[in-house]
Amino acid sequence: MRIHKEGYKIIFAAFVLLIGVNFALHYVDKNTLFYLSLFVSIAGFLAVVNFFRNPRPFFEENTDDIVIAPADGRVVVIEEVFEAEYLKRSCLQISIFMGLTNVHINWMPVNGKIVHYGHQDGRFKAAYLPKSSLENERSSVVIERKNGTQILVRQIAGAMARRIVTYAEIGHETHINEQLGFIKFGSRVDLFLPLDVDIQVELDQKVYGNQTVVAKFNTSA
Repeated sequence: MRIHKEGYKIIFAAFVLLIGVNFALHYVDKNTLFYLSLFVSIAGFLAVVNFFRNPRPFFEENTDDIVIAPADGRVVVIEEVFEAEYLKRSCLQISIFMGLTNVHINWMPVNGKIVHYGHQDGRFKAAYLPKSSLENERSSVVIERKNGTQILVRQIAGAMARRIVTYAEIGHETHINEQLGFIKFGSRVDLFLPLDVDIQVELDQKVYGNQTVVAKFNTSA
């Protein structure tokens, strides 16, 4: 199993900590407490390793006029909203909530060029709540397609998330199959798309990052 680079330090720190704890317990008590601690430590360590897994899925179909899911998870919002932070227009919002068992790598949802990147500090409410998109800590990336259409993808920290990693640089040419970033320990990703896109998903549907097509652009858009 491949491990994402964002997990190297955390996995190493967890390994050292658990080795130290169990070595101390083994020295003090070689009976039930030690074996219970050893079992819990192994299970916890494997859970941390699993969280940072990197399956590296590759989307092999045509990527010109599609919006790919930027994250694994469940669709919790499909609605028309007014995006006031950057686009300042009505958009179709599609939100994907990532649970602890989901892969937490985030992916570029469209081909284009990054024209805006911003990070806002905020609260750490449960990521599935509607207000988390505006009140939680978040990073916003605007990608402009070749025809001038702009979409916004927003990484949102959740109740357990304490770090958003974004690889965006203004002027960078983006492509589907490229990583956008990583959110550690529970989170959500919002997409703000033109109103005339053809939606390909439904509420509560399970989607897979860089695999599930969530919308298609009109060829004239």
